[in-house]
Amino acid sequence: MNLMALLAARREAGRPVRAGLIGAGKFGSMFLSQVPTIPGLEVAAIADLDVDRARTACRNVGWSDERIAAVAFTEDGMELCGRDDVEVVIEATGNPKAGIAHALTAFEAGKHIVMVNVEADVLAGPALSRRAASAGVVYSMAYGDQPALVCEMVDWARACGFHVVAAGKGTKYLPWFHEVTPDDVWAHYGLRPEQAEAAGMNPQMFNSFLDGTKSAIEMAAIANATGLAVPSDGLKFPACGVDDLAHVLRPREAGGVLDETGVVEVVSSLERDVRPVFRDLRWGVYVVLEAPNDYAAACFREYGLRTDASGRFAATYKPYHLIGLELSISVLNAALRGEPTGATRIFQGDVAAVAKRDLKAGEMLDGEGGYTVWGKLMPAGRSLSEGALPIGLAHGVQLKADIPAGGVVRFADVTLADNLAVMLRRETEGMA
Repeated sequence: MNLMALLAARREAGRPVRAGLIGAGKFGSMFLSQVPTIPGLEVAAIADLDVDRARTACRNVGWSDERIAAVAFTEDGMELCGRDDVEVVIEATGNPKAGIAHALTAFEAGKHIVMVNVEADVLAGPALSRRAASAGVVYSMAYGDQPALVCEMVDWARACGFHVVAAGKGTKYLPWFHEVTPDDVWAHYGLRPEQAEAAGMNPQMFNSFLDGTKSAIEMAAIANATGLAVPSDGLKFPACGVDDLAHVLRPREAGGVLDETGVVEVVSSLERDVRPVFRDLRWGVYVVLEAPNDYAAACFREYGLRTDASGRFAATYKPYHLIGLELSISVLNAALRGEPTGATRIFQGDVAAVAKRDLKAGEMLDGEGGYTVWGKLMPAGRSLSEGALPIGLAHGVQLKADIPAGGVVRFADVTLADNLAVMLRRETEGMA
C-alpha cells in the first residue's frame, strides 16, 4: 500500500499526520494502543464525555506520561473538530446523532473524518458523503471494522473481473437472540459482568452485536458503499463454515440459499440446534465469486480456491478483523492519499426498528442493543414505503401506539422532535 513510505516523507518534512479521536471506548483504545509504534502519526486531541476515563484509557494501553501530557483532552467533540492541529477526525462515539453533528462540524472545518460510528453512517451516510464531497474532504469507513474490510474485498473482486455473488461477515446467531437484552448479554460471550466492565465493554453496545442489530447495520453500510443488494425480507443468517461458503451462498437456482445474486449476507457460527459450525467465520469476512468464463473456473481449481461442485462459484475470506488495531489504515489513507477505505455512496439498505416484545403506547424506546427494539435490515425502498423508523432514531423517543412483538415501528408510531439527525435523515431519503 506504500503508506509507510508516504508517512515517512511527511515525517521528514516535519508534518506528521495528526488525528483527533472522539470517543475513547474500546475501539478508540485499540487505536490508541498502536499510535506509539507508527512513526509520523500523532494524536493531537481526544474528546470524551469523561475526560478522566480518556486519560485512563491512554495509560491502560501503555502510553507514557509524556505522551499523555502532549494531548489536548476535552469533553467537547465539536471543539475537537475545529482544532487547527487536527487533520483527521475519528468519530467513535457510537451515537448516531452525535456522529452526524461531529461530521458536519468537521466538514465545515475542512477536516477528513473516519466514521467508526456505523450507526450514524447507516442513518444518514449518503447525505454526509455528499456534503463531504462538497467540502473537498474525505468521508471514510473505519478499516479494521468489518464493513470496510468487506468493501475492500468487493472492490478487489470487481477489479479482477469477477462477479460478486455475496459478501458479508460471520457472527454468532440464533433466531431467539433478537429478544436478548443487556441483562443477559455477557453469558452469551462467556464473560462475567465484572470482567466486561473491567475491559470497558458496554453491555448495550455488545448486545447489539448479539441481537442482530449490528449485523443489519454493517450489511446496510456495505450495500450503501458497494451497491450490492439487500435481501428483501432481512438477513437469513445461514449456518455456514468457511469450507461451504461457495456452496451455501449461491443463488437458489444453483442450489444455494440466496434469492438473488449480488447481495449482502451474514453467516452464523451456530447451527439452529446450537451445535457449533465446523470452521466457522464468526470473527471474519468473506466474498463469494462467480467465474466469468470457463477458463477462470478452471483456474479456481488449479490454484486451490474452495468452490462449489460446479466449479463456477468460489469463496475467499479473512478469518479475523482487528477492529481499532487496524484503524490507522483509514487515517493514513485519508491524510496521505485523500482516499476513503470504503465510503457510502447510495441509499440502498436501511435498518428498521422492530419490537423485541409487546410494546405499549407511552413507552420510551432505547435504541440498538437495548430492551425494546432490535434492528432489521431491509431494502431502502421498502423501508421508505412502509414509513419504518430507522434504528438510529429509535433512542429516547416515546411510542404513540402499541406495537406487537416482531412488529416494525414506524415514524407515525412515535413522537419525534426535529433535530439535525432527522434533517440529515430526510435529506438521505430524498436521495433514494
